[in-house]
Amino acid sequence: MKTAVIVFPASNCDRDAQVALEKVSRRPVEMVWHGETTLPPVDFVVIPGGFSYGDYLRSGAIAARSPIMQDVIKKAGQGLPVAGFCNGFQVLTESGLLPGALMRNKGLRFVCRQQTLNIKNPSSMFTKSYKERSEITMPVAHFDGNYYADDETLNKLRKNKQIIFTYKDNPNGSVNDIAGICNEAGNVLGMMPHPERAIDPMHGGTDGLDLFKSVLESLR
Repeated sequence: MKTAVIVFPASNCDRDAQVALEKVSRRPVEMVWHGETTLPPVDFVVIPGGFSYGDYLRSGAIAARSPIMQDVIKKAGQGLPVAGFCNGFQVLTESGLLPGALMRNKGLRFVCRQQTLNIKNPSSMFTKSYKERSEITMPVAHFDGNYYADDETLNKLRKNKQIIFTYKDNPNGSVNDIAGICNEAGNVLGMMPHPERAIDPMHGGTDGLDLFKSVLESLR
């Protein structure tokens, strides 16, 4: 599996994503600067967490308009698997690749803790390696993680099984406890928790590994 991580000014989880991808794919990862206009030939792209462009305007708003995102949007439309974690989720909603928006956390506090998630769609290309498991644990660390969508969009997400993860104990006020969603085609995932920080038993657990393994399994 050939993979890439998009790097924006003030990304702070790009190296975490690189380590996770290398651990699963056993291949070097392409680190793609936001100013590039074309993705290298890859099978999977990660948009990492952080504070791209200092979260000016809105979190992810400027990054969504970076030159490289035009090719990400194009390739995602052609079926390329793309995942955005935390700030990456914000970039995906701001770019129109995913519906809804990420707002300030309820209570206006930064949340940083281990979080139990419910797997709502175990057959997605991002969850199939979890097998029979219905709950997993990953870290969260965000201030703008309060997911919102109108009723029409939420009904569509439920109908199409686009809600991939929900919070067992909602940390931010997200509507319907949503922690992660995919697009209608199923190849673009956005989630606020950090699977790339859950690949080592000594640091955040290992529940993130099966997300990356799921993509590899799907590509095979």
